[in-house]
Formats: sequence, structure tokens, C-alpha cells
Amino acid sequence: MPTLQQPLIVVTDLDGSLLDHHSYRWDAAEEWLELLQQHNIPLVICSSKTAAEILPLQKKLGIDGAPFIAENGALVQLDPTERMRIPADSIAYAALCQTLSVLQSKYRFTGFHDFTDRDVSAMTGLSEADAALSRQRDASEVLVWRDSEEAFEAFRAELAALNLTLTQGGRFWHVMPAGSGKGEALRWLLHQLEGEPRITVGLGDGPNDGPMLDTVDYAVVIKGYSKTPVSLQRQDLSHIYHTTHYGPEGWCEGLDYFLT
Repeated sequence: MPTLQQPLIVVTDLDGSLLDHHSYRWDAAEEWLELLQQHNIPLVICSSKTAAEILPLQKKLGIDGAPFIAENGALVQLDPTERMRIPADSIAYAALCQTLSVLQSKYRFTGFHDFTDRDVSAMTGLSEADAALSRQRDASEVLVWRDSEEAFEAFRAELAALNLTLTQGGRFWHVMPAGSGKGEALRWLLHQLEGEPRITVGLGDGPNDGPMLDTVDYAVVIKGYSKTPVSLQRQDLSHIYHTTHYGPEGWCEGLDYFLT
């Protein structure tokens, strides 16, 4: 088991993990957040949230300026001056929305681009101000599927032909560039970070967290609300822990298990 005295990086999902699924609060995790800061252990956010949402949250958490992964791995910020889409040649958000608008003539779905801030607030429980931040997207689109399962599979196939893919988050489906994702983004980010190798501990609760949890050294699968369970490819069971608690309580439970 790793210890707080070793060189570590903690990589965390937000909604349903560090943040409560319903209230978006992290009170239960404050003691662990302080411990990580005391031991100079970087906390890397790896979330479906946008950069516009993550930046003010980093300030509240006391980790502003730290690298982060946004939009389920379609966007990475190394530092306040360097932000890039993953893969680097993927299309920008406006072009992605244009592509999806063409497909809306064949399939019934609605994207965040089509919603108002009030609509998103009503669906998520976010304030309208925070909902506005969630709609400031750079590299991926969030959508609500309103068609059949059969149509969904045809939709997925059409996206694949356009070099796009679907990822399931805690609440919505996310349309992303092929070759992106939390696992790919994290591997790219860790390769960029200089210095001595660090042991990585990852925490997540949703099916979209699986690739990230397969990438880290130690994986905490937080009990979640998604109908689709987190599926991991790794077989090193001693490096995987499934929590009995949800949200930030489960987040602390996982760190307690591996680091104390």
C-alpha cells in the first residue's frame, strides 16, 4: 500500500465522487483535502465538467493552477497558459454542434447547445450561473437521448463513421472525438509532467471513469447512482477498492483504505 510520505498524485472525478451527486458539496472530504495539501500531493481533477466550471472550483479547493482534465478527457489544461484538445487534431465545439444538428434530422435528441441555462439548471440541480458554465464547452457535447435503443445503435455507428464516439456519464451521454477519454487524457498528462515518477491513486463513480481507473496504480470505485456499473479491464484486484458509501464519504473511504 502507498503512504502519504511517498510521491503521489491523486486523480479524481467530481460529480458523485469528490462532489455529492445531489448537492455538489464536498464538506465530508475537507479533512482529506487538507492532508493532501499538507503533504504536497497534487490533486488532479478528471471530470466531465468544462474548464469554465473547473477553474473556479479549483480556487475554492485551494488547488488553482494545477493541471486538470475536462469534458471527459476531450480537453486537458497543463497550466494556466496551456490548454489543448485530445486528440490535438479533433474538431472544435462549434463544428461538432454543426455535425450533430445534421443528425437531428434523423434522430431525436437534444444537446446542451439547444438548451437554455434554465433548462440545464432544472435537469441538473445546478444554479443558472453554474449551468451557464457547463454550457461553455470546448471539445465535446452533452446530449439527452429521446429516441429508441435501436436508433441509438444506428446513431452510434454514424458517429463512429464521423470519427466521433459516445461516453456515458453520471447523468447524460457525451459526444466526443474518437481517441479521447479520461484514460487517454490522463496518460498524456502524466507523460507531460516532469520530475520523479509518482504513484497514482484514482477515484471515480461512473462508467466514464473506467478508463481513468484502469490507468492509475490504485483505483477507488465509488458507489454510484448510474444504472451502468463501472467496468474495469484490470485484474490486479488488490489495487482496486469498491466503497460502501456514495460521493465524498466514499471518496474519503477509498483514500482511508489505500493511504492509511
